[in-house]
Amino acid sequence: MNKYYLDPKTTGLLLIDIQTKMMPAIYMHESLVKPTNTLIKTAELFNLQVYVTEQYPKGLGPTIPEHKEELEKIEANFWEKTSFTACIPEIMDKLKADGINTLIIAGAETHVCVYQTTRDLLQMGYNVYLAEDALGSRDPENKKNALDLMSNMGAVISNSETIAFDLLKDAKAPQFKAISNAVK
Repeated sequence: MNKYYLDPKTTGLLLIDIQTKMMPAIYMHESLVKPTNTLIKTAELFNLQVYVTEQYPKGLGPTIPEHKEELEKIEANFWEKTSFTACIPEIMDKLKADGINTLIIAGAETHVCVYQTTRDLLQMGYNVYLAEDALGSRDPENKKNALDLMSNMGAVISNSETIAFDLLKDAKAPQFKAISNAVK
């Protein structure tokens, strides 16, 4: 049951391969921007560590501008990778050093990099929250299939707004107004 509780002290945000040359091919990619921005704003408000991967950026480009500036402002950690899993040694070392045991994941493609990363994280004992509204694939059926597989493995399938309010806990919290504005 503990995997259903988010603790800002041990939770991080992992954004996987939200890149300029890949996103136009993602089904309804425009609809992923707002929930991803909600997650970024939530991470900022709760001082969550933010980890960003870019799959072969020479070919797929950098993180999209709709997120890049804010991510740089909050000093997110960026890594280039060629493996489909984001569980590369440099990232895993950083997660351990930061004391992270739960990751909120958004990005693309759900059935490739997100799937392999989630599978590896779960195998290593991490809790994984998937922000379904901030995940994309070229084919929506592939996304649905991957979400089913990851849920069966033990990942928590959620959404950006549920995650934001779960971290918030109470309308009296000082972050309430900013979270409310972020989800509008």
